Amino acid sequence: MEQKKTMHWADQTAEKIVQTWGEQDTYTCASGITPSGTVHVGNFREMISVDLVVRALRDMGKKVRFIYSWDDYDVFRKVPLNMPNPEMLEKYLRFPITMVPDPWGRDESYARHHEVDVEKILPEVGIHPEFLYQANKYRAGTYSAGIRRALEMREHLKTILDKYRDEDHKIQGEWWPVTVFCSNCEKDTTEIDGWDGDWGLSYHCDSCGHKETGDIRTMRGVKLVWRVDWPMRWDFEKVNFEPAGKDHHSQGGSFDTSKHVVEDVYGRKPPVTFRYDFIGIKGSPGKMSSSKGKVVDLYDLLRVYQPEIVRYLFAGTRPNTEFVISFDLDVIKIYEDYDRTERIYWGVEKAKNDEVAALERRIYELSQVDKVPKEMPYQIPFRHLCNLLQINLGNIDKVIASLPDLKPSQEARVRVRAKCAWYWITECAPEDFKFALRRPGEIAELTEHEFAALRTLRDEVVAKLDSFETETALAEAIYAVAQTNGIEAKQLFRAAYQALIAKDQGPRLAGFLKAIGAEKVLAILKVY
Repeated sequence: MEQKKTMHWADQTAEKIVQTWGEQDTYTCASGITPSGTVHVGNFREMISVDLVVRALRDMGKKVRFIYSWDDYDVFRKVPLNMPNPEMLEKYLRFPITMVPDPWGRDESYARHHEVDVEKILPEVGIHPEFLYQANKYRAGTYSAGIRRALEMREHLKTILDKYRDEDHKIQGEWWPVTVFCSNCEKDTTEIDGWDGDWGLSYHCDSCGHKETGDIRTMRGVKLVWRVDWPMRWDFEKVNFEPAGKDHHSQGGSFDTSKHVVEDVYGRKPPVTFRYDFIGIKGSPGKMSSSKGKVVDLYDLLRVYQPEIVRYLFAGTRPNTEFVISFDLDVIKIYEDYDRTERIYWGVEKAKNDEVAALERRIYELSQVDKVPKEMPYQIPFRHLCNLLQINLGNIDKVIASLPDLKPSQEARVRVRAKCAWYWITECAPEDFKFALRRPGEIAELTEHEFAALRTLRDEVVAKLDSFETETALAEAIYAVAQTNGIEAKQLFRAAYQALIAKDQGPRLAGFLKAIGAEKVLAILKVY
């Protein structure tokens, strides 16, 4: 069984971590982001990729620390397009993000607002990291030894950074591995004037003219530049694994630089990593970007996909594969794919071979929010569920009451799926997928032949609806009605859909009549 598990990329990565670092008391897996705007599903890909590897390590019996860094001591560089109160936010450009007020007025800062949004939703998909707040850590002097080490090695650091730059971008003149937020005006518009070789650092501010010499152990505003900050924290937190997006993983990018820095300056091996690719939104070309306001976040995802399927989207796709999140008719297929994986796991359906079966089972395990349930969940196809919901005008209680053999222990998950289905129907589904039953007494514009055929359908088929044991038998009876009345089957279908939902097309008629039920169909067709 263990050999089969290693087929999944998360297990392969977990094995590589253990091989690279040997036996450790605790393996530290890291992720993080700057909360400069809405944290979107592209950012979520890193969070869940780490979570999947963390689970794989724990399944190997390893103790794991999963840390998630909020880089809230980064500079607020520009106002994203999707933010309220942009004029107020403009006034805080060049401040640390943690000092920018919350434009919604809910939390103590702009950064905290975005952090809270993520921290509240992550448990719904089974992700529980330890959150680290970099503003707090820097201001508390936690990294003072790492900062001093960078200052001691600044000439060598300059050489390392230049190694990964072309001639036009090499560092010119004096360079410092630190920046300072001015203690007077809070902006990062400062220049370093000198370092005393010990703990003393001097700077002046170009914005307000303030000058200061302070102790880096107690100076609140001092911070390492990104390509030194990242490897310093790898060393400080003893990070064994951290993935990065393909922008950071590009040749000569920040990951290459940071690997070199952590080895040469901090004397630690770089973490095991992999590159994850970007995510697109169906119908929205290009990379998602918080700063451009074109974002879809985890809340959006969970409105359409139940939590297990959100996890499945990522567990079933290798991280270095670019893919799109769909909110169109693809949603139906994604639910169908997940249900098939579930049937394979529970042995209800066979995979094409043992290798595929083992991989599908592992994907299913990793897709669960917590543990695999003790019994197979009740399966209702997403398309059929959408039809039932539309027949019942979105009344989830009525739909659940109509489901045969649904156990109380299975109801909660079906209810979540139904909420997702109704949201998708009302907010995302294409118009030709939507329908509403006609009210009894309404009459469609049909030919005499169609009226006659509809009456036969009502009296000979719908009146005996419960006597048809299979959908196939019911379909045959419907075709026989067309033949008896001397009209094409498609003409009968069109007449039936017009009479029932005022459309030329609709769900497969036999199943649709069954789903509506004889009583409702007869009430609608009574007028004919």
